[in-house]
Order: sequence, then structure tokens, then C-alpha cells
Amino acid sequence: MISEIQFQNELQLIIQNAIREDVGDGDHSSMACIPAAAEGKAKLLVKDTGIIAGVAFAKMIFNFVDAKLVVETLIQDGASVNYGDVVFYVSGSSQSILKAERLVLNSMQRMSAIATKTKKYVDVLQGTNTKILDTRKTTPGFRACEKWAVTIGGGENHRFALYDMIMLKDNHIDFAGGITNAITKTKEYLKSNNKDLKIIVEARNLEEIKEILQNDGVYRILIDNFNFEDTKTAVALIGSQCLTESSGNINENTIREYAECGVNYISSGALTHSVYNMDLSLKAI
Repeated sequence: MISEIQFQNELQLIIQNAIREDVGDGDHSSMACIPAAAEGKAKLLVKDTGIIAGVAFAKMIFNFVDAKLVVETLIQDGASVNYGDVVFYVSGSSQSILKAERLVLNSMQRMSAIATKTKKYVDVLQGTNTKILDTRKTTPGFRACEKWAVTIGGGENHRFALYDMIMLKDNHIDFAGGITNAITKTKEYLKSNNKDLKIIVEARNLEEIKEILQNDGVYRILIDNFNFEDTKTAVALIGSQCLTESSGNINENTIREYAECGVNYISSGALTHSVYNMDLSLKAI
């Protein structure tokens, strides 16, 4: 994964770009009818059930818009919430609260949905040694927040982007002329460019598993779109030579059985690409 400094920079870029997109040269609706000196207070109201996420990010947004805004937190990220709960109060400039409102809600609604779905998957995996991973199937420009939400829900992050891990998938392998060629060229590339990146290689069948195992330097094998029996066979073949990861159309109905095949990780794009926003609102009081 990327460093904490890089991650925080990504969050700031998200906020800057979102405010640019949403506010432009000014929130004219607020400026037209609310005096610049007016102050007020609002509450973040939950109108749904699930896991709340994005509280810390909301504070970053409020601080970016107006450092004088004061947030009183009642419920922290990762907590279970129900209809009618108040997550926090924010007070200060009324114009500033309204300027930040939409970005706060958009972010928290999506982050909470992702955290809630992740928590469901984590709960299903209880009692196994398998951990749930996200993917790069994220909303463009909002990846850092979505991956943050996965960790809030109890999951783990896969690579952040193309630059922080090597992942040789089917197209890489085919374009490179096969598995062994792809791995060999990758190790040569890393050495010549003085890069220390972990290597994951995707396998489409058991024969590819066997070929990958003939090459050293592989951190994890991606067992992609295997059925249960072949997954068990693959895990047995791999043993302790490297870590294992299952992926490919795995959902909450099948994830437990894949975990019981003995894989170390299961990655799911559905954590971030197939969620329904949690219903939240910011109400003046």
C-alpha cells in the first residue's frame, strides 16, 4: 500500500477537487439570503441502519472549508447506527456549513455503504483464517475514501493503484508470451529499476498454478474464477510457497465456502462497485 503521507495527500486532493467542482466561484444560494456573519448549528442525522463511515473525513472537509467550524462527535467511524441516531453536530458560519454540506453527505453516504457491506462479508468469514480485500474497481477520483471505508468496515486494502504492487493478470501474461516469461521479465524490470514491489500472479487453471510455482519471487497467487474443488486443489498445491487469493464473482452467498477452501484472502470488487448509499442528512437546528 501507499504511505500514510501519500494517502493523506490523496484525501486532500479529493476535497480540493470536489469543492472546486461543487462551489466554483461561490455558493450563490447561501450568499444571496444568509448574512456572511450569520452563525448556526446542524446535525448529521442517520435515516438508515448500518456501519457509519466518513466521520473523520467530514471533519477534514469542514476544516478545509472553514477552520473555525466546530464539530462535536457523538458516534465514531466503524460504529453501528440506526434510524434517528445523530452522528455529530457542526456549528459556526451558516454559509460555511452549507458550502460543505453536499460533499460531506455524498462522501459519508457512500463510505458508510461500503463499510456496511464490508462488515457483512467480515462477519460471514468469522471463524476462518481468510481476510477480505478490496480491488481497484472504485469510483474515479474517490478511491482513497472508498478504500478507507473498507478498513473501517473491518476489511483490508489490496494494492492502491498500478504503481504500488505488481499484478500479472491474464492480459499481461498473454501479451508477455506466457507465465514464466512474464515473471522473468518482471523480476528483471524490478532489479534494473531498483524497485521493491511484491508480485502477484493470476492463474486461470491448475496447470497455470503449477507453472507459477516453478518460478520463485511470487508473493501471492490469484486463484481466479475457480470452482470450490479446484480452489481446494490449488491451495494444496501451493502449500506454504506463497500466499493465496480467490477472486471472481464471489458474493456473500459463496464467500464462506471459498474461505473454507483455505485461501488467505478473498478479493471482491462488489465492496466498492455494488453498494447503495446509506441515507443520511444534515439538518439545521
